[in-house]
Amino acid sequence: MTILVFLLALNSSFSASKKKILIVTGGHEFDRVSFFQMFDSFDWLSYTELVQPKAGIQLETIDLATFDAVVFYHMPKTITDEEKKGYYRLLKSGKGLLFLHHSICAYQDWPEYESIVGGKYYEKKKDDQFGASSYLHDIDFTVKIEHKSHPVTKGVKDFKLHDEVYGNLEVLPGVYPLLSTSHPKSNLLIGWTLKKDNSKIVFLQPGHDKFSYTNPNYRQLISQSIIYITTK
Repeated sequence: MTILVFLLALNSSFSASKKKILIVTGGHEFDRVSFFQMFDSFDWLSYTELVQPKAGIQLETIDLATFDAVVFYHMPKTITDEEKKGYYRLLKSGKGLLFLHHSICAYQDWPEYESIVGGKYYEKKKDDQFGASSYLHDIDFTVKIEHKSHPVTKGVKDFKLHDEVYGNLEVLPGVYPLLSTSHPKSNLLIGWTLKKDNSKIVFLQPGHDKFSYTNPNYRQLISQSIIYITTK
């Protein structure tokens, strides 16, 4: 089945009952037009944007029955104890969480965030054994599918991508690998899934700009990730 046929079939099957998601942004500039055009292309889905810093409090108070999952595309520096309650609430309720690209860089001083995302980008050297992470723009690399039968990656073949890469990420040993790359400037593992409390969680490292947003393989990964984390 081609990617186009797959997406058309997917849109048709979900048109009767749209998935409702929150998209959390803020703390990092991005191409808003191209980014939201990607989500607009999924007509089986509706979304509401929450923008940091207000999003932190909104996640603690919003009616859980009004959405199915949360997509994080944010990069706030700090978090309060009140804002942390929003994350604990999402995890306890079992809401699916999808973290994209620079969201792994958020909350540098909140250690528990790493256990939610499954890894961490260190802006500064962690210790004598683990140095700072790195980034490099405009890199052409191959995305390798690690597990082709997983619901997030099913039907997606290895593909080329032009994106920003991160190097020297700390990745927790308990994550389930989904995507990797052999590019020397990138972390080996660039996509994974895990479960935290009652929530399914996916992290996809690619997603810097329109070169990924418009890539049909990347879009398929996003759509299947949302379906996966909203399926009980």
